[in-house]
Amino acid sequence: MNLNDNNNIMEEPSVDSDKLSYEIFSILESKFLFGYDDPKLWIPKQISSIVDDNNAVQEIKNQRGKICILSIDGGGMRSILSGKALSYLETALKNKSGNPDAKIADYFDVAAGTGVGGIFTAMLFAANDQNRPIFNADDTWKFLAAEGKKFYRRVSKGGLFKRVLGKTGSASSGLEKAMKEAFKDEKTGRSLTLKNTVKPVLIPCYDLTSTAPFLFSRADALETDSYDFNLWEVCMATSAEPGVFDPVCMKSVDGSTRCVGVDGGLAMSNPTAAAITHVLHNKQEFPFVRGVEDILVLSLGAGAQTLEGGFEYDQVKKWTAKDWARPLARISGDGSADLVDHAVAMAFGQSSSSNYVRIQANGSSFARCEANVDSDPSPSNIKMLVGVADQMLKQKYVESVLFSGKRIGEQSNFEKLDWFAEQLVLEHQRRSCRIAPTVAFKQATPKPS
Repeated sequence: MNLNDNNNIMEEPSVDSDKLSYEIFSILESKFLFGYDDPKLWIPKQISSIVDDNNAVQEIKNQRGKICILSIDGGGMRSILSGKALSYLETALKNKSGNPDAKIADYFDVAAGTGVGGIFTAMLFAANDQNRPIFNADDTWKFLAAEGKKFYRRVSKGGLFKRVLGKTGSASSGLEKAMKEAFKDEKTGRSLTLKNTVKPVLIPCYDLTSTAPFLFSRADALETDSYDFNLWEVCMATSAEPGVFDPVCMKSVDGSTRCVGVDGGLAMSNPTAAAITHVLHNKQEFPFVRGVEDILVLSLGAGAQTLEGGFEYDQVKKWTAKDWARPLARISGDGSADLVDHAVAMAFGQSSSSNYVRIQANGSSFARCEANVDSDPSPSNIKMLVGVADQMLKQKYVESVLFSGKRIGEQSNFEKLDWFAEQLVLEHQRRSCRIAPTVAFKQATPKPS
């Protein structure tokens, strides 16, 4: 249609006009003006005037794959739920790939974690001298269940406010000892750093010195030692929950960058958006990514999707300022994580059901149980939370729907993780058939002996 015959401002392109621009306009018009149901609208038609060899066009198309992202929320002892989901996923990957040595890190290209989720991320992607991950996924929740009682101690009524403002050396020393032992090279005895991870990792904290979020990144560490940090310090910084652990004063391996880090959950309770942004803007490592349709994301939450019924009104109205300290932090963190989940689902749009999966507990009864174990990580409460985690995996999967809030799906979380494992294995297999690599990871420059 000619929109302006007199001025000839916008004419219908002829066969010999710029067909590439016309194809791009057609896609944008179909997507944003009229909506789209046909996925073929995303794939431009072959343009013979631009590329004469049709086989070359097909080869270029086959080179593009999906970048696989793992994101793990923080949540203190509640992160046992994430750990159980990771354990089940790794087992599914072994079964579906036929490889008994398959690890989480073999199938994900990027991992982001905050708080205890950051510890899990470091555990799953830290490598030994054979460049293989040190820990299995099952080690994550077992580590937290075994060591958590040393980190988090029972808080007497009215004592939390004092601990938020005061020193808490005993818990910090217990975490420091465990982290140093976990991320130590067995042969050399030296501490592993961000460079010693097999794939890109992103682990946030809040830097009290700059009063801004600080993101520990393998990509940055490989560029310069000024952004390479010991993994044990990274884990302490991202999980340094105020009132439980001391802030972590740390320096890069060359001593040029300083950070005073506290809880990553304060800055980024759900790191999924940060991971997606990292992929979209990192063309050096992910050269063929055009948008979210080229990304496959698994996001693991550590809390329930609702706190409804978690507290009774008659109880809450009697609370003083110090009684509100921990509930406020919990509500803020969970609310922020849920908001990121909703925003990411909206960004994926029609492809959210196939490209984005969010796994977490659902219901007020789960929230109550998790709150109990946060304040009292006794063996009985930990055992109860492990049981809750198993029940969570049996729950129906809950997903965000474009412009329609949330809905309960037909599949369970178990089944959704099985499906996701299939997608990961399929993507892994297809990469061996492509001419160009889907990813081009930065590698550490060998230091002269």
